[in-house]
Amino acid sequence: MSDLTPLSLPEPEGRAYLAWLTDTSAAALDAARTGADRLKTAAPGPAGDVLSAWNNIDIALGGVAARGELFSEVHPDPAVREQADAISQQARSLATQFGLDTELYAVFAGLDAADLDADSRRLLERVLRSFRRSGVATAEPTRARIKEIRDRLTVLGQQFAKTIREGTRAIRVRPEQLAGLPQDWIDAHPADEQGLVSITTDYPDALPFRTFAHDAAARRDLLVASLTVGYPDNVAVLHEIFALRAELAQLLGYATWPDYDAEVKMIGSGEAIATFIDKIADAADAPARRDVAVLLERLRRDHPDAERVESSDAAYYAEVHRREELDVDAQVVRTYFDFAKVRAGLLAVTGRLFGLSYTARTDVPVWHETVTAYDVSRTADGELVGRIYLDLHPREGKFKHAAQFTLVSGVAEVSLPEGALVCNLPTGLMEHGDVVTLFHEFGHLIHHVVGGHQRWAEFSGVATEWDFVEAPSQMLEEWAWDPAVLRSFATDVAGEPIPAALVARMRAAEDFGKGYFARTQMFYAALSYYLHVENPDDLVARTAELQARYSLFGYLPGTCMPAGFGHLDGYGSGYYTYMWSLVIAKDLFSAFNSHDLFDVSVSSRYRDTILAPGGTRDAADLVECFLGRPFSFDAYAAWLAR
Repeated sequence: MSDLTPLSLPEPEGRAYLAWLTDTSAAALDAARTGADRLKTAAPGPAGDVLSAWNNIDIALGGVAARGELFSEVHPDPAVREQADAISQQARSLATQFGLDTELYAVFAGLDAADLDADSRRLLERVLRSFRRSGVATAEPTRARIKEIRDRLTVLGQQFAKTIREGTRAIRVRPEQLAGLPQDWIDAHPADEQGLVSITTDYPDALPFRTFAHDAAARRDLLVASLTVGYPDNVAVLHEIFALRAELAQLLGYATWPDYDAEVKMIGSGEAIATFIDKIADAADAPARRDVAVLLERLRRDHPDAERVESSDAAYYAEVHRREELDVDAQVVRTYFDFAKVRAGLLAVTGRLFGLSYTARTDVPVWHETVTAYDVSRTADGELVGRIYLDLHPREGKFKHAAQFTLVSGVAEVSLPEGALVCNLPTGLMEHGDVVTLFHEFGHLIHHVVGGHQRWAEFSGVATEWDFVEAPSQMLEEWAWDPAVLRSFATDVAGEPIPAALVARMRAAEDFGKGYFARTQMFYAALSYYLHVENPDDLVARTAELQARYSLFGYLPGTCMPAGFGHLDGYGSGYYTYMWSLVIAKDLFSAFNSHDLFDVSVSSRYRDTILAPGGTRDAADLVECFLGRPFSFDAYAAWLAR
């Protein structure tokens, strides 16, 4: 049995967190500096010893960055969030300093790799590549400018995220404008003293309202509010981010930021990103136009003069079509998805699939009363393999989307992997789309824990190429569609499980709109790519142009979607990742037994060949090892065409 223990978090009160963040971060950063100085001044040692010393530095820096990034997004105390931002800046600044340190680089460049094992040689290659991409070989004035740029980009990224996180908007409507929404949702949104109801841009409000509310003007108003989060403040921030990234790429010898960014991804080059975007857009065009024509025909029954389907109408009329023509009523479907049952079902399903057991830990501190903690163990032998935190409901000042955050990167014989799932889900009945989102994001958490037992921190957890990281999560979504899986936890108030026939109709209904969804995703991918290449003076105008080129729904006047598009910071020019990964996910899923998704001969092989290696092998090699062949576009193309 492992004698490693999870990280001890402080009590949730703000002052305790401030002290803990400050003290632990200062100690870790000091240890990293001391370790780096020792590497530069000590007599040359064996390559393995040098890499071990570097691993300790990596662990220390990574821990500070992880704590800063998580708690800047989730802690309820603004002072803690500010301090978390500050320590994240310190960690990134020190990492930049190390990457530009010519003496430190000389230590690694002079190592003899002859006696290293394969993982260690891979680590040395990655370390040398990181030094090169950091600009260590440039002239001193250039290195100084690179550090200046990277430090500024850290500040800008935090500012961009904070503006989105704290920029929730709302519309106010009359109670009669809630017509069409589920009664429990209406009951949870009482009128204020002025007789009006506030509807926020947070997901639990916005998604049901845009899907069910009959009032077209109110739907449009809410979408406009959602697409102006961060506007206008983030426009100037984005221009500076794009300009600095372009300058940084050129200082490092690359033509554009996408060229620099793509070099270490599966896709390989910036030009290949543009090619991939157009390939998907072309493949999706015919099914997209077919389904939009269906929406338009139904829209014209209500509004005979309508010339096109607006983006604020798409979700509503897709739901109408599914209800009227495909016999799937989302308001009936949601009665089977109570949050507490879904969460329990998620743990049961993934535990069975991956051979894991979850033990609720009500005795450990969490940062908010709604957060739940679980120890994760191997079912076969009871070995503790990590800890997870589920922070799943919205609150003021919290991260607005859905993501997995690292708390601790697991390293063999040093630390257990720990992570947090941060979402904004309702506390009562859930849309099935929320269930799919929860399975998707939990896939990242599973990858973090199962892959978080490497010798080298560089390869721990979700450490594969960035355009592969979504594939395991997208594949796990399939379990949220399987009738047998859903019947194990999706029950109505009377305890009756969701009928298999309804799930089959849901799956058929889900296929409706996938073409125009893919085109919309390529609009987002094109934004992330072309805005980085061009940094256009008029962000709004260029957004409208790209939307007209790729999406089948027109630009909404008065909006500026990029100002609230958080992926422009974290994913940079690489939003194409989601569709690239989906192509691979469809191929991975083709290896599973469609009649038994828990077939242990497949699921255990998938766990051991795709998830457990972390970043110790290239993603293409992991996939080929699992499938017995290189990944292919065929499964995705067949799915898109049907």
